[in-house]
This record gives sequence, C-alpha cells and structure tokens, in this order.
Amino acid sequence: MPADLTTLPTLVRQMHAMRRERGWSQPDLAAKIGAHHTMIGRYERGEMMPAVDVVAKLADAFGVTIDHLYHGTSAPEVMQDKTMLARCQTIAGLPTADRTIILAALDALLRDAKTRQNYGGGTQSG
Repeated sequence: MPADLTTLPTLVRQMHAMRRERGWSQPDLAAKIGAHHTMIGRYERGEMMPAVDVVAKLADAFGVTIDHLYHGTSAPEVMQDKTMLARCQTIAGLPTADRTIILAALDALLRDAKTRQNYGGGTQSG
C-alpha cells in the first residue's frame, strides 16, 4: 500500500515538492533524468526508492545537491545551488591575497545591491 506523503523519506518529499514548485509533471521530470514517467510516480507514492545514480540525476535536474535532496532545507537555499557552491569552492581554493581581493569586491557589490533594494532603486545605469 502506498505511503502517506508525510511519512515518506525526506528524499521523496523533496523530489515531489521541487517538481511541483517548478510546475513540472511527472513525465517532465522523467524526461530530464532519462527515466520513464511511471518510475517518478512510484517514487512519489513510496512504492520504490530511487537508486543512487537516479538521485544524482534528480539533484542535477533540480540544480541542488544530493545532500539537499536527502536532508531537506537545513542549509541556506543559496548553498543548495550548485553554481553558487562551485563559485564558493573556486574562491576557497585561491591564494589568500586573491581571495581577499575578490571577497572585498563582492562585499562592495552586495552592499550596493542592498542599498538599491532598501531604497527602492532600480538597476544602476552607467
């Protein structure tokens, strides 16, 4: 008998929620990961759990980490975004002097963006 969505593992709940948030049908998600749409339904009903390689494809399709699929929203959303994680890893791997310069420039850009946001300003024109 299929499980109630609230009793399913976090992985399945996350997969279902992210699919719905993006407006994807089960066939849409299946096409993105190279699976048959009936498999997505079986996962979401708790009849089957996806294999590790399928979980990796799901994470790629959603643009999140595998950890996010398994553990939910414990990490800030920005740290679930693979492109942001890749940028952070690149910065972390740089020499200290380069990292300091990049972070100072980033801090200045963020400060300017927050100021525009707080004061209702649009995009900056040159």
